[in-house]
Amino acid sequence: MNKEITTTKIAIFQRKEIRKTIHKNEWWFSVADVIEALTDTVDVKDYIKKMRKRDKELNSYWGTNCPPLEMVAKDGKKRKIISANTEGIFRIIQSIPSPKAEPFKRWLAKVGYERVQEIEDPELGTKRTRALYKAKGYSNAWIEKRMRGIEVRETLTNEWKNRGVKERQEYAILTAEISKATFGMTSSEYQKFKGLKRKNLRDHMNDLEIIFTMLGETSTTEIAKNKNSQGFNENKPVAKEGGNVAGKARKDLEKRSGKKVSTKKNYLPKTENRKRLN
Repeated sequence: MNKEITTTKIAIFQRKEIRKTIHKNEWWFSVADVIEALTDTVDVKDYIKKMRKRDKELNSYWGTNCPPLEMVAKDGKKRKIISANTEGIFRIIQSIPSPKAEPFKRWLAKVGYERVQEIEDPELGTKRTRALYKAKGYSNAWIEKRMRGIEVRETLTNEWKNRGVKERQEYAILTAEISKATFGMTSSEYQKFKGLKRKNLRDHMNDLEIIFTMLGETSTTEIAKNKNSQGFNENKPVAKEGGNVAGKARKDLEKRSGKKVSTKKNYLPKTENRKRLN
């Protein structure tokens, strides 16, 4: 029996990120990401509005064939994103005058087959994630920690789900509690500290920041299991306790090393006037 997978993946077309997710056992792509990659427009919503206005057939087709699906947005939160499968994207491309259209069609045809491969060999998904980080310039050592951090996070969210914690808002609040206790900053405050806007915070952490994030989340998972905490209200103080474990370790390291763990450095491109991590 095939299990529906809702994890957001990233594909790369000519250095542009295209979000995709599994729905009805096939890849569905973020329409906004595709249009941005093909047109370099700075206002995707306006482009879509004008495109639908001039293409009446596409407009009538839109509501049925471009449903909103849950994906991770650029700010790292799960949101409903207008999406289309491979066939739908091909139809949208017909209404976009772009020299990139033909190479994108070839790229899309190739990416469309990846789902079948990953069903047969789930490790391919992990390998592609590693390759994506490598292409962005991350070191092998960083990638190993980041991949482990993804596993730790999934273990924690699965634990919350099994304990009756509701996704989205409650997950965000509990995560903020862990981050506050670990680093003295909530996740949103940490983003501002690093000069990030709609970026995934964890992709901009250095090795130590990732390690202490993992420690806080692993500790929270263990405490939740041992206390058998149920629901949001019982898990909120547990999240703080788990974060405190990492927070105490962070402060001890800072005292002994004489150096702060949290840093404003990140992996933003140089065009955004930010330094890369050393």
